[in-house]
Amino acid sequence: MTDSPLWKLGRVVLVVVVVVAALMWLVAQVPALNPFTTETKDRTGPALLQSVRDLSQYHAAEGDFQVVVDVEHDVAWVPGFIAGSRALFVAHGSVSAYIDFGTLSDEALTVDEERKTVEVRLPDPKLAKPNIDQEHTYLYSQDRGAWDRVKSLFEESDQREFYVLAEKRIGDAAKEAGLTVRAERNTRQMLTGMFTSLGYKPRFPADDNA
Repeated sequence: MTDSPLWKLGRVVLVVVVVVAALMWLVAQVPALNPFTTETKDRTGPALLQSVRDLSQYHAAEGDFQVVVDVEHDVAWVPGFIAGSRALFVAHGSVSAYIDFGTLSDEALTVDEERKTVEVRLPDPKLAKPNIDQEHTYLYSQDRGAWDRVKSLFEESDQREFYVLAEKRIGDAAKEAGLTVRAERNTRQMLTGMFTSLGYKPRFPADDNA
């Protein structure tokens, strides 16, 4: 029975598997022995200027944020080890608060030359779009079922979902961080210093209603 063709074939397959496993282990220990090493060549051309815009925004405050995005996809009635996935995505980003001077009307400044005062009506501060720090943002872990692992061999990795959720969470946190209040205060301090150096005393009408 031990000399049957099936048994001989099994022994050959076993030897091949052992040899391949040994070679893979050796290559992993000594990368220089790997004949299939990957060489990266950057053939990207220079960036092309498509448009230029004049900016009139004074960014007066900025907050740095970190969020861990925890996303799980379950398939109904299917165990997780067969289908489904869960990923932990660590995102770092910043949000700035600014005053848009481009929206100032002619009535925004009222100058009294006799009293040497200037009344300033500032527009409401706004929050800029979250800026994700690519260098410090990464996929921390990802657990996938067998079916999802097979699919990943034939599909490109797409992390857009994680970035969209990270931007939303960071944007929500920025709204609660009081950045707009700080931006307005810093802008007033900047304008106060500028007008004072010109010999004028600034006044902000919103302060009178506080």
